[in-house]
Order: sequence, then C-alpha cells, then structure tokens
Amino acid sequence: MEIRREKNGNALTLHLIGRLAVKEAKELDQVVRSELAGVTDLTFDLAELSYIASAGLRVLLIAQDMMDDAGGSMKLLHVNATVLSVLNLTGFSEFIKIED
Repeated sequence: MEIRREKNGNALTLHLIGRLAVKEAKELDQVVRSELAGVTDLTFDLAELSYIASAGLRVLLIAQDMMDDAGGSMKLLHVNATVLSVLNLTGFSEFIKIED
C-alpha cells in the first residue's frame, strides 16, 4: 500500500492506495500517530483503496479517537462499494463520517 500525505495548515489528507491489511495497517498506524500533532481536520481519501482488513479498521478507530480527543473532525472520502460494505457490516459507518 502507498500512503500519500497532503498537509495544509491544520488539515491533513491521507490518500491510501492498494490494500490495507495487517502489514500495511502497522505502517498507517505509525503515520497517524506521528502526523496528527496539530491536525484538527483529518481526511482519508480511499478512492484507490481496494481492500480493508480488521487491522485497518483498528487504525481508523484510533485516528477517530485521536481526532475526538483533539476536538477535531475526521472523514472518509471516495469509499468504494467493497470497502463501504465492510464499514457498514462492522458498524463503522455509524460513527465515522463518510462522504463521496
């Protein structure tokens, strides 16, 4: 998986490309923990994410918790049908903002 970062002031967009399985989730977790200082607007652009495993969901949950603690916001953009079905089945779509 490739992670592209786009930072603008207190806004950070992470573009996830490929598959988000266990190995990739560890890398994403490190990025999230190191890049969120001072960020109040976090966006994950999932337009090119083809798969997400439970380890990836865990990282999204951690990021959401960090943003809640910081008084910020988090959203997922461009979620394809496969990833969206996982988010719906696991209940993540109930508490994570998802936009087209």
